[in-house]
Amino acid sequence: MNQRSLLVRAIWFLAIGWWATPIVVNIAWALNVTVILAPIGIKLINLVPTVLTLQEPRSFTAPAAARGQHSLAVRALYFVGIGWWLSFLWANLAALLAVTIVGLPVAIWMVNRLPFVTSLYRFHG
Repeated sequence: MNQRSLLVRAIWFLAIGWWATPIVVNIAWALNVTVILAPIGIKLINLVPTVLTLQEPRSFTAPAAARGQHSLAVRALYFVGIGWWLSFLWANLAALLAVTIVGLPVAIWMVNRLPFVTSLYRFHG
């Protein structure tokens, strides 16, 4: 799918993205601390770049996504011990930086790495 124009993405950010991103981040984090709702929380985390700037979700194929990934067991242990609280701090710092012109580039970089910070998940492609 084609990326939306920079103008559309900028308007989205100014009208919605800057205030909706912290809401989505904190809902995702609340879902992640539950066992049953964590998969929905992870999906929301993967949508944070879209909520912030309408960045298209990354596409990947199963073989490409599997390359270079830590095992599910390692990722689960990381999430339980570190990922759930580190992603909360990381995402909220990114949301705070996003409301400043100087911090916006750093915020975009941070939200693009949020899946890795949360569960060591690496996007490819």
